[in-house]
Amino acid sequence: MINFADKVKTARETIGLSQAALATAVGVSQRSITAYETGTAKPRGVTARKLARVLQVSLDYLLNEEVDDPKYGFEQEAYLQNIEAIYGARGEAEAKALLEKNLALFAGGGLSQEAKDAFFEAVMTAYVTCKEQARKTYGSKQED
Repeated sequence: MINFADKVKTARETIGLSQAALATAVGVSQRSITAYETGTAKPRGVTARKLARVLQVSLDYLLNEEVDDPKYGFEQEAYLQNIEAIYGARGEAEAKALLEKNLALFAGGGLSQEAKDAFFEAVMTAYVTCKEQARKTYGSKQED
């Protein structure tokens, strides 16, 4: 298991950014980046998301010490960000809740990553199709 501080430092070095450059890209002080890399602080909310995005790792990897694959959940996070851009925070929350309700299907580790990705894609395609149909039927105010 790799801790948060080591994940931040390793990811930053992997993409070739200085602490100052990472701080600028995330919108925090260099002191904050130093605190993240020494384990004296952790970002929250939007800052954590920005940090993961700039470091090109998933938020789940960054914040969960049990996740050791930097790309674990990365595609799903990008997809959810697109959902948010199209349907707003409520749409993203609905999509995330839909996925979380189906996590039991993955318990026990019986599915390959390819099968999990296919499931995710199918669920998100169904979600977007339903949202688009609702938009056509009820208009865009339905999203708010």
